[in-house]
Amino acid sequence: MNTTTGISLAEIIARNEKELLAEWMRLQIEAVTMRRDLIGEEELRDQSLQFLRRVRAALERRPDGDLSHEAWSEVRDLLTDLSTARARRGFSPIETATFVFSLKQPLFERLRREAEDTTQLAESLWATTVLLDQLGLYTTVVFQKGREEVILRQQQEMLELSTPVVQLSEGVLALPLIGTLDSARTQVVMESLLTRIVETGSGIAIIDITGVPTVDTLVAQHLLKTVSAARLMGAECIISGIRPQIAQTIVHLGVDLQDILTKATLADAFAIALSRTGRRITPLGAAAMLPPTTAR
Repeated sequence: MNTTTGISLAEIIARNEKELLAEWMRLQIEAVTMRRDLIGEEELRDQSLQFLRRVRAALERRPDGDLSHEAWSEVRDLLTDLSTARARRGFSPIETATFVFSLKQPLFERLRREAEDTTQLAESLWATTVLLDQLGLYTTVVFQKGREEVILRQQQEMLELSTPVVQLSEGVLALPLIGTLDSARTQVVMESLLTRIVETGSGIAIIDITGVPTVDTLVAQHLLKTVSAARLMGAECIISGIRPQIAQTIVHLGVDLQDILTKATLADAFAIALSRTGRRITPLGAAAMLPPTTAR
């Protein structure tokens, strides 16, 4: 960035690269925002050196500091990678933006040495401040996007963990639901259930809603969609966990569950599922009294 009085920030960086890097590193390491548990000095030094060199190259091509110009693409790429990586590692926005802002002090010291008068110094300090502020704000914007991606991925993982499909017996699956059902979670539920139906070849799936606090029209519709999807895959669904309050709510809402088998408890649903697969649960005492099977 050239000021009207002739100070070139690109030349200052080129002439003082080693000195600038050493002082900048010292300030970053001594800062309260330094996260030694998340980044090592060698990695930080490499990032800092790359940043100095790319900024210098960009200023040589586009000294007005227009970050949208193609000349600044490599600087933007570096800050994008850096900010996204730090968002995933657990850095805060302030800790990430400080990487750029902490360069101000070393650069200001060099500008004071180069300035011929107060007017030149004021203009060069202002131009450098504007540039570094833009770059710092850019890191914050990119960091926020990266953090949102992390949160969305974690939410997706939580949805998948909160909808486990368990094989209770050969041909019988159980899907215990806990919490509310919305469109996004219903999609995960259906995908998980259909995948397990295909993997196990199960013909019966028990959807247990004991852990669902309330059932409204939307929740009921999501349940019906899941049942319909399972039927298309050739599996019959049993809904268990129908408490008296939920039964009353379903009746009041006018939701038609007549063609769907429902049971009050998961145990009742499992007993029905076993009977339909030709199996049954026998108490241990009764099993001991049965005659031994004759070997052939």
